[in-house]
Amino acid sequence: MSTKEILLEVAEKLPPDATLVDAIYELEFRQAVEDGLASLDRGERVPLEEARQRIPKWISKYSSPTTL
Repeated sequence: MSTKEILLEVAEKLPPDATLVDAIYELEFRQAVEDGLASLDRGERVPLEEARQRIPKWISKYSSPTTL
């Protein structure tokens, strides 16, 4: 599927009141999923136990308030 086709598909699925931020989020999400699937196809996997150890670190990293 071409980039233009992907853009049109995403745009068609957005609600009428969607913002550009909504559209960009959907495109980034779609790209992240495609990147993840490609990574799996290349055999790049994380064992379950390692993933379980990483998750608390991610949660604390992204839930902590940041200072500017």
